[in-house]
Amino acid sequence: MKESLTKRQQEVFDYLKEMHHKSGVMPSSREIQRHFGFASQTAAMSHLRALEKKGVIVRLPGRAHGVVFPEELDREEIIDIPVYGNIAAGLAQASEQGNEGCISIDIATLGIPRNARTFALKVHGESMIDAHICSGDTVILEFREPRPNDIVAALIDGETTLKRYIVKRGKPYLQAENPDFPDLIPARELIIQGVLVALLRAA
Repeated sequence: MKESLTKRQQEVFDYLKEMHHKSGVMPSSREIQRHFGFASQTAAMSHLRALEKKGVIVRLPGRAHGVVFPEELDREEIIDIPVYGNIAAGLAQASEQGNEGCISIDIATLGIPRNARTFALKVHGESMIDAHICSGDTVILEFREPRPNDIVAALIDGETTLKRYIVKRGKPYLQAENPDFPDLIPARELIIQGVLVALLRAA
Protein backbone atom coordinates (compact mmCIF):
# COMPACT_ATOMS: atom_id res chain seq x y z
CA MET A 1 0.00 0.00 0.00
CA LYS A 2 1.39 3.40 -0.97
CA GLU A 3 2.07 5.89 1.79
CA SER A 4 0.03 9.08 1.80
CA LEU A 5 1.71 12.22 0.50
CA THR A 6 2.29 15.44 2.36
CA LYS A 7 0.56 18.55 0.99
CA ARG A 8 3.75 19.73 -0.77
CA GLN A 9 4.55 16.26 -2.13
CA GLN A 10 1.03 16.05 -3.56
CA GLU A 11 1.53 19.47 -5.19
CA VAL A 12 4.81 18.34 -6.79
CA PHE A 13 3.22 15.08 -7.94
CA ASP A 14 0.24 16.94 -9.42
CA TYR A 15 2.66 19.29 -11.23
CA LEU A 16 4.50 16.31 -12.75
CA LYS A 17 1.21 14.80 -13.90
CA GLU A 18 -0.04 18.10 -15.34
CA MET A 19 3.15 18.86 -17.29
CA HIS A 20 3.45 15.30 -18.57
CA HIS A 21 -0.20 15.30 -19.70
CA LYS A 22 0.07 18.70 -21.42
CA SER A 23 3.22 18.15 -23.44
CA GLY A 24 4.62 14.68 -22.86
CA VAL A 25 7.63 16.34 -21.22
CA MET A 26 8.58 15.42 -17.67
CA PRO A 27 9.82 18.65 -16.03
CA SER A 28 13.44 18.84 -14.93
CA SER A 29 14.44 19.41 -11.32
CA ARG A 30 15.34 23.00 -12.26
CA GLU A 31 11.85 23.57 -13.67
CA ILE A 32 10.35 22.11 -10.48
CA GLN A 33 12.58 24.45 -8.45
CA ARG A 34 11.45 27.48 -10.47
CA HIS A 35 7.76 26.54 -10.39
CA PHE A 36 7.63 26.14 -6.61
CA GLY A 37 10.21 28.80 -5.73
CA PHE A 38 12.54 26.36 -3.98
CA ALA A 39 15.89 27.84 -2.88
CA SER A 40 17.85 25.15 -4.76
CA GLN A 41 17.56 22.16 -7.08
CA THR A 42 18.46 20.02 -4.07
CA ALA A 43 15.02 20.75 -2.57
CA ALA A 44 13.35 19.64 -5.81
CA MET A 45 15.44 16.45 -5.87
CA SER A 46 14.51 15.74 -2.24
CA HIS A 47 10.82 15.85 -3.15
CA LEU A 48 11.42 13.51 -6.10
CA ARG A 49 13.26 11.07 -3.81
CA ALA A 50 10.36 11.22 -1.34
CA LEU A 51 7.82 10.56 -4.10
CA GLU A 52 9.88 7.61 -5.30
CA LYS A 53 10.10 6.21 -1.78
CA LYS A 54 6.32 6.40 -1.52
CA GLY A 55 5.93 4.53 -4.80
CA VAL A 56 4.17 7.13 -6.95
CA ILE A 57 7.09 7.75 -9.33
CA VAL A 58 10.08 5.73 -10.49
CA ARG A 59 13.46 7.33 -11.19
CA LEU A 60 15.44 5.54 -13.88
CA PRO A 61 19.22 5.53 -13.31
CA GLY A 62 21.42 6.57 -16.19
CA ARG A 63 18.66 8.47 -18.00
CA ALA A 64 18.58 12.25 -17.99
CA HIS A 65 15.50 13.48 -16.14
CA GLY A 66 14.48 9.83 -16.00
CA VAL A 67 11.27 10.08 -14.01
CA VAL A 68 8.30 7.93 -15.03
CA PHE A 69 5.04 6.87 -13.44
CA PRO A 70 4.90 3.20 -12.35
CA GLU A 71 2.14 2.34 -14.82
CA GLU A 72 4.44 3.33 -17.69
CA LEU A 73 6.94 0.62 -16.81
CA ASP A 74 4.44 -1.93 -18.09
CA ARG A 75 4.66 -0.38 -21.55
CA GLU A 76 7.95 -1.68 -22.86
CA GLU A 77 8.07 0.72 -25.79
CA ILE A 78 8.36 3.88 -23.65
CA ILE A 79 11.64 5.69 -24.29
CA ASP A 80 13.04 9.08 -23.35
CA ILE A 81 13.87 11.49 -26.18
CA PRO A 82 16.04 14.52 -25.30
CA VAL A 83 14.62 17.99 -25.94
CA TYR A 84 17.35 20.22 -27.38
CA GLY A 85 15.67 23.61 -27.18
CA ASN A 86 13.66 25.63 -29.69
CA ILE A 87 13.50 25.86 -33.47
CA ALA A 88 12.08 28.65 -35.61
CA ALA A 89 9.24 27.82 -37.96
CA GLY A 90 9.53 31.21 -39.58
CA LEU A 91 12.57 32.99 -40.89
CA ALA A 92 15.80 31.20 -40.02
CA GLN A 93 17.31 32.44 -36.79
CA ALA A 94 19.83 31.48 -34.16
CA SER A 95 18.30 28.60 -32.23
CA GLU A 96 18.34 28.20 -28.46
CA GLN A 97 20.20 24.96 -27.99
CA GLY A 98 20.63 23.06 -24.76
CA ASN A 99 19.17 20.02 -23.10
CA GLU A 100 15.76 20.95 -21.68
CA GLY A 101 14.88 17.53 -20.32
CA CYS A 102 13.23 14.60 -22.02
CA ILE A 103 9.95 13.57 -23.55
CA SER A 104 8.73 10.10 -22.59
CA ILE A 105 6.96 8.64 -25.61
CA ASP A 106 5.48 5.35 -26.73
CA ILE A 107 7.49 4.67 -29.89
CA ALA A 108 5.21 1.82 -30.96
CA THR A 109 2.22 4.20 -31.08
CA LEU A 110 4.17 6.78 -33.08
CA GLY A 111 5.73 4.18 -35.37
CA ILE A 112 9.34 5.12 -34.58
CA PRO A 113 11.92 2.30 -34.76
CA ARG A 114 13.51 1.49 -31.41
CA ASN A 115 17.02 1.94 -32.84
CA ALA A 116 16.27 5.36 -34.36
CA ARG A 117 18.54 8.18 -33.18
CA THR A 118 16.01 10.83 -32.25
CA PHE A 119 15.74 14.18 -30.52
CA ALA A 120 13.01 16.77 -29.98
CA LEU A 121 12.65 20.52 -30.51
CA LYS A 122 9.92 22.97 -29.53
CA VAL A 123 8.45 24.90 -32.46
CA HIS A 124 8.06 28.68 -32.52
CA GLY A 125 6.51 30.38 -35.53
CA GLU A 126 3.84 29.92 -38.18
CA SER A 127 5.71 29.09 -41.40
CA MET A 128 4.69 25.40 -41.36
CA ILE A 129 0.99 25.72 -40.53
CA ASP A 130 -0.12 24.26 -43.88
CA ALA A 131 1.77 21.11 -42.86
CA HIS A 132 -0.25 21.20 -39.60
CA ILE A 133 2.79 22.19 -37.52
CA CYS A 134 1.89 25.01 -35.16
CA SER A 135 3.79 27.24 -32.78
CA GLY A 136 4.02 25.45 -29.43
CA ASP A 137 4.18 21.95 -30.94
CA THR A 138 7.07 19.61 -30.22
CA VAL A 139 8.65 17.88 -33.20
CA ILE A 140 10.50 14.56 -32.98
CA LEU A 141 13.37 14.34 -35.45
CA GLU A 142 15.69 11.54 -36.51
CA PHE A 143 19.37 11.88 -37.35
CA ARG A 144 19.43 10.60 -40.95
CA GLU A 145 19.86 11.70 -44.54
CA PRO A 146 16.80 13.55 -45.84
CA ARG A 147 14.77 12.61 -48.88
CA PRO A 148 13.19 15.26 -51.11
CA ASN A 149 9.96 16.63 -49.56
CA ASP A 150 10.94 15.55 -46.02
CA ILE A 151 10.32 18.14 -43.30
CA VAL A 152 13.67 18.87 -41.70
CA ALA A 153 15.47 20.87 -39.06
CA ALA A 154 18.20 22.58 -41.04
CA LEU A 155 21.16 24.88 -40.49
CA ILE A 156 21.13 27.34 -43.37
CA ASP A 157 23.97 29.85 -43.55
CA GLY A 158 24.53 29.53 -39.80
CA GLU A 159 20.90 29.83 -38.67
CA THR A 160 18.38 27.10 -37.85
CA THR A 161 14.83 26.61 -39.12
CA LEU A 162 12.13 23.97 -39.66
CA LYS A 163 11.11 23.65 -43.32
CA ARG A 164 10.40 21.22 -46.15
CA TYR A 165 13.50 19.96 -47.95
CA ILE A 166 13.21 20.45 -51.72
CA VAL A 167 15.68 19.52 -54.46
CA LYS A 168 15.23 21.26 -57.85
CA ARG A 169 17.64 20.69 -60.73
CA GLY A 170 20.03 19.06 -58.28
CA LYS A 171 20.09 22.06 -55.93
CA PRO A 172 18.49 21.84 -52.46
CA TYR A 173 16.54 24.61 -50.77
CA LEU A 174 14.00 24.98 -47.96
CA GLN A 175 10.31 25.57 -48.59
CA ALA A 176 7.83 27.07 -46.13
CA GLU A 177 4.32 25.65 -45.75
CA ASN A 178 2.71 29.06 -45.45
CA PRO A 179 2.39 31.47 -48.42
CA ASP A 180 3.33 34.41 -46.18
CA PHE A 181 6.88 33.06 -45.80
CA PRO A 182 9.57 32.91 -48.50
CA ASP A 183 11.57 29.89 -49.57
CA LEU A 184 15.12 29.83 -48.22
CA ILE A 185 17.94 29.29 -50.68
CA PRO A 186 21.36 28.73 -49.11
CA ALA A 187 24.04 31.27 -49.98
CA ARG A 188 26.86 29.26 -48.41
CA GLU A 189 25.74 26.11 -46.63
CA LEU A 190 22.76 23.90 -45.92
CA ILE A 191 23.20 21.25 -43.23
CA ILE A 192 20.30 18.94 -42.35
CA GLN A 193 20.22 18.36 -38.59
CA GLY A 194 17.26 15.99 -38.44
CA VAL A 195 14.23 14.67 -40.33
CA LEU A 196 10.71 14.93 -38.86
CA VAL A 197 9.30 11.57 -37.76
CA ALA A 198 6.55 12.58 -35.29
CA LEU A 199 4.69 15.58 -33.92
CA LEU A 200 3.39 16.13 -30.38
CA ARG A 201 0.78 18.73 -29.50
CA ALA A 202 -0.23 19.81 -26.02
CA ALA A 203 -3.86 19.04 -25.22
